Amino acid sequence: MEIIKRALDQGRNMLSEHESKELLSTYGIPVTKERIVQDTTQLKEAASEIGYPIVLKAHSPSLAHKTEKGLIRVDIRNDQEASEAFNEIMGKIEGSEKAVLVQEMIKGQRELVVGLTRDPQFGPCVMFGLGGIFTEILKDISFRVAPLEKRDALEMMKDIKGHKILDAVRGMPSADLDALADILITVGRMGLENNEIKEIDINPLILKGSKPVAVDALVVLEAPHP
Repeated sequence: MEIIKRALDQGRNMLSEHESKELLSTYGIPVTKERIVQDTTQLKEAASEIGYPIVLKAHSPSLAHKTEKGLIRVDIRNDQEASEAFNEIMGKIEGSEKAVLVQEMIKGQRELVVGLTRDPQFGPCVMFGLGGIFTEILKDISFRVAPLEKRDALEMMKDIKGHKILDAVRGMPSADLDALADILITVGRMGLENNEIKEIDINPLILKGSKPVAVDALVVLEAPHP
C-alpha cells in the first residue's frame, strides 16, 4: 500500500492518525469525516464542510498520545471556539510541521476497541473489546488468529464480559453485529495482506446509533525482514 510504503521510506514506524484512518477507509472500514488544516482560513472551510460540533486534534506523524499532552479539544460548536482551540493546540505542537486535524464529533455512548497484533508464532491476531478509557482499566478483550470467518467474529463479541453493551439498552438500538463482524474480518485481512503492519489500534470505535465508526486509529509499522 502506498501509505505504508511512503511512511517506511521516510524512516517512520507509525502512521499518523489521519493516515491510519485513510488506510482503514481504503479497506471499507467507516471512519470520521476529517481534514488537515494549517491556518484559520482552512479551519473555517473545514468546519463549514464537516459541520459543527467538531473535534480538533494536533496532527503529526510522530504523535501517538494526544490526550495526555492536552492536544485535543472536543465538542467545539462555533467559529470562535474553533479559532481559540486551534491557536491553543498549534502553540503546543513541537517541531516545524504544525497542523491540526478537524474531525466530525461522533455522538455515541458506547465505545469499543478493535485491534491487531502480529504474534511471532501465530501471525496476525485480531482483538475486540470495550474501548475508550475502559480498555486499560477493565482489559475486557478477546482474541482470534486471522483469517477470521464471520462465525469467529461473532464469537469474539460474545466472549467479552461486557457483551451486553451490544444489545438494545437504555433507549439505544442494538449494535449492527454484521458491520462489526465485517470490521473484525477486515482488520485480520489487513494484517495478512500487509506484512509491514505490526499493530493496528482502533480506539475508540464508537457506536453511532447502531453503526460502528472508527474515531481514532493508530497503525504501527515494521520494515519486513529480507
